[in-house]
Amino acid sequence: MKELWTITSGDLFQRRRPMDSPATVSDPGQAVPIQVDPTRQYQLWEGAGAALTDSSAYLFMTSMDAGQRSRILTEMFDPAQGGFSTLRICIGSCDFSSQRYYSYDDLPDGVVTDAALDHFSIGEGEPGSPDATRDMKYVVPVLQEIMAINPGIRILASPWTAPAWMKTSNRLEGSGRLRLGEYCGNGYRNKDKIDYVYAQYFVRFIQAYRDLGIPIAAVTMQNEPSNNPSWPMTVWTPEELTRWGVDYLRPALDHSFPEVEIFFGDDGLRFFTRPVSEYMTPTESLSFAGFALHTYSGLPKWVFNASRQFPQWRGIMSERRCMLDETVEEASHVMFGEIGTGLVRQGVGMIDLWNLALDERGLPSWAKTVGRRGVITIDSGTGKVKRNMEYFMLRNYGQDVPVGARRVASTSYTPDGRRGGLGSVAFVRGCGEISLILYNPTGTPVQAAVGINGEGARWRLVEVPAYGTVSYHRVPGERINDSTVPDDEEFEVYMTPHPEDDRDETDV
Repeated sequence: MKELWTITSGDLFQRRRPMDSPATVSDPGQAVPIQVDPTRQYQLWEGAGAALTDSSAYLFMTSMDAGQRSRILTEMFDPAQGGFSTLRICIGSCDFSSQRYYSYDDLPDGVVTDAALDHFSIGEGEPGSPDATRDMKYVVPVLQEIMAINPGIRILASPWTAPAWMKTSNRLEGSGRLRLGEYCGNGYRNKDKIDYVYAQYFVRFIQAYRDLGIPIAAVTMQNEPSNNPSWPMTVWTPEELTRWGVDYLRPALDHSFPEVEIFFGDDGLRFFTRPVSEYMTPTESLSFAGFALHTYSGLPKWVFNASRQFPQWRGIMSERRCMLDETVEEASHVMFGEIGTGLVRQGVGMIDLWNLALDERGLPSWAKTVGRRGVITIDSGTGKVKRNMEYFMLRNYGQDVPVGARRVASTSYTPDGRRGGLGSVAFVRGCGEISLILYNPTGTPVQAAVGINGEGARWRLVEVPAYGTVSYHRVPGERINDSTVPDDEEFEVYMTPHPEDDRDETDV
C-alpha cells in the first residue's frame, strides 16, 4: 500500500508540500475526528480543469516558445503530474478573446440569412499557422497539444452568442434573443426555422472539431442565459431553453452525435431560484445529462432546485472567475471551501474554472476587461509562469482524486465550506484506493484525526493549516502520483493598467 499526504496553506507559503505519513494512534484525543465511510456512496467524480478561452490559447501560442508551452501543459494535464482532466471551450467568441468577436456563421455584406449554413466555418488555415483564423489560430492547436498529453480530456463547449443574423438584435455584441419560431428559408418547413438551423449549427461545430481529432463530450445551450453584458451574449428564459433543447437540439444531436451530452442552465445560482420541475417534465428532463452552474451569485441552497429534481441528473460547475485581490480568507473560502468542499458535497462531480491562463495584467480581453486572473499567470514578454490558488485547488483533485472515483460519506463540520469548522470530501475507487481532501475555514491550524470505517480504531493525526488544505491519497500497490509542484518564476504582476505600459489591449 502506497500513500501520499500533501499540505497547502491559504497564503500559499506551503504549496502542496509533501508530508511525512502521520502517526497512527488508537485514540484521537482532542483532535477533530474525520471518519470516512466507503459504504455510503454518492456521485461519480468526472474531473477538474478550466476554460481554454481564445485569450488563454493566445498566450500559450505567442508568449511561450514550444518548450515552455510543452512543459506547462504537461505539468497541468499529464495524469502523472497535475492531472487536470476537463476543459471548457467557447462555441465562437466570448469576452476573453484576443481576436475580434466572431461566430461560425458570420455573413458577408449583402447576405441576410443562411438556412443551409453555407458560410459556416470555425476558421481557415492550418492550426497555429500565421494565416489561420478564428479557432484555428490559437484554440485548436493548443487543444491538439493537450490531447496528445491526455487523450481522454473531457471537453465541455458553450456558446456565448448565436450568429448575429439569428438574433433579434442582429448583432453579436450585447444580448438579443434567438429569433425562435421565425423562418429563414424559402417556405414553412421545419428545417427553415431558426430553431432548427441553430441546432444544426451545434452539429456542424461538433463535426468540425471531430474532423480535427477533438471530440466534444458535452455542450450547454447558452453561457449565462440571464446575462445582458456588452460582449456577445444571447438571452433565454428557462422555459425557452427547455423547449429548444427538447424539441431541436437533442433530436439534432441524437441524429449525428447521440453520445454528446447537454447540460442545462450554465448560469449563476439565481437561475435556479425556481425548481426546474416547474417548467420541465420528468420525460423532458431525459434530454439533458444534468445541470451546470456558476457560483457568482445566489444562495448555495438553490443548488437543490436542480440537483434534487431528477434522480438521473449529474451536476457540474462550469465556471467561476479566479480570485484577484481578495483576502486570503475570502479567496480560500471560495476556492477551497465553497467550490472544492461545499459544492462537491452537494453533488457536483466536475469543476471547470474560468480562464486557464491570463497575462500579468489579466489580459488579453477584447471586451477590455482588466482586473482578472487565470488559473496560472503567464508573463506576456517572457513566458514565465506563476501558479495561483486556483491551480492548487484543481491539482488537489487532479493529482489525488482519480476520474471515475465515487464520492463517499465523510465527517464535515462546515455546511457550505465557509462557516463552521473542518470540512472534508472523500472518494473511493477500486480495491482500497481512497482519496480525502480536508479544508480548514478558520484562521488557526486545526488538528484532525482521520479514520476509515472498517479499519477499527486507527486514527491518523494531521494538522490542517489556516484557510488551507491537506490531501490524502492511498493506492494499493507501490505506484502513486507523487509528483511535486515546480517553483514559480519571478516577474511583475499588475492586474490594472500599468502607468508605464502604453499597450492597447485591443491590439493584441
